[in-house]
Amino acid sequence: MIKTLLLTLSLLASAAWLSAQSQYPQTGSNQTGTAASAQTTVRGCLQGSDGNYSLVADNGTTYRLEGDTSKLSEHVGHEIKITGSSMSASATNNPASTSATQQPTLTVESFKHVAKTCPSGSNSNK
Repeated sequence: MIKTLLLTLSLLASAAWLSAQSQYPQTGSNQTGTAASAQTTVRGCLQGSDGNYSLVADNGTTYRLEGDTSKLSEHVGHEIKITGSSMSASATNNPASTSATQQPTLTVESFKHVAKTCPSGSNSNK
């Protein structure tokens, strides 16, 4: 009788725990809880140095690059395609940064070299 009661209680506790987990999913390391990141591929001109890189996309948007940027140094001034997770500047919640310096970020997961020069419409001297 006691074994049956303990089994029933443990099943009820497990069911309640599972219900709570599905009702309130974890958001990972996302500090704001509402900012969504999306997998994307961006083509543009690589700028920067010493681990501080940015990508000026073909549409004129400048992305601050994060993540594994260790292999990008030899491609500065080149046109590349970067695949990764993007987050808009408005989604970041950093009170120390000003609106003038905020730009969308792109976390580099992989990249592909496209050309040794940037298209004439891109300004690599920004």
